[in-house]
Amino acid sequence: MATRFAHSIKDSLTRTRNTVFSRIAGLLGASQVTDATWDELEGLLIQADMGVETTLYLVERLRKRARDEAILRAGALQAALREELRALLPDQPPLNLGSHPLDVVLIVGVNGSGKTTSIAKLAYRYRQQERRVLLAAADTFRAAAMDQLEIWAQRAGVDIVTGPEGGDPGAVVFDALQAARSRGMDMVIADTAGRLHTQYNLMAELRKVRKVTAKSVEGAPHETLLVLDATTGQNALAQARHFQEVVEVTGVVLAKLDSTARGGMVFAIARELGLPVRFVGTGEGLEDLAPFDADAFVEGLLG
Repeated sequence: MATRFAHSIKDSLTRTRNTVFSRIAGLLGASQVTDATWDELEGLLIQADMGVETTLYLVERLRKRARDEAILRAGALQAALREELRALLPDQPPLNLGSHPLDVVLIVGVNGSGKTTSIAKLAYRYRQQERRVLLAAADTFRAAAMDQLEIWAQRAGVDIVTGPEGGDPGAVVFDALQAARSRGMDMVIADTAGRLHTQYNLMAELRKVRKVTAKSVEGAPHETLLVLDATTGQNALAQARHFQEVVEVTGVVLAKLDSTARGGMVFAIARELGLPVRFVGTGEGLEDLAPFDADAFVEGLLG
């Protein structure tokens, strides 16, 4: 199973590997290391959506290694780059799921990020593990959001609790938690409103939903996962900062990884926000959600 997921991550990075990172591989060929090498490497890493701060940190690390290890040929930098990229992605602690009578997972993110399909993929994944999953459609501000989640719930083969359009999201989550207990469910995955992260009302609602789960289930939410669209680059990093401040995000689901030609954002998320990437979307099907594997990710970028 782990090998299959590793392959799916590598396959989803084909576009990234064949564009920016293939140019990095070409740069780190047989030539000598010069000032121009460092300048071009820095530019390519920024193009890969690694972000200025993380790029400068990485290049400085490589410069230091070049000095300390007397690296004179660009080809010798390839192994160092691989090691430094991997070091930016520390080993993750296990998800805080599976040890509670009722696991509660809160899903946050902006509209269009792939949130709805990611929820369905998560539900399907855990149902395949014989978990009894219930969805809470707490994005009550858009009727279409509830309708779409209902369709995906049917496809994933899981139950769903909805509320009236424009209703109280906290009430929907409360009802879902009560329903989960009465039906003998052991996991609730709650959707939330996906309006822009700059809107104060949305953030107030998210805080309220979080409080409802905390009052209803001990230790809840046990995971708060932020869905980010891998194709949006550094804007996704800004989104992550805002959501992290409001709801104490515990991890990231990186959607649409297969649709982007730049994958460096993962390193910026890990280093600048300290957030683990928990899952990556590797396609459009219900099965196309892979647990994040740092080794497979770096290998997928560099080949």
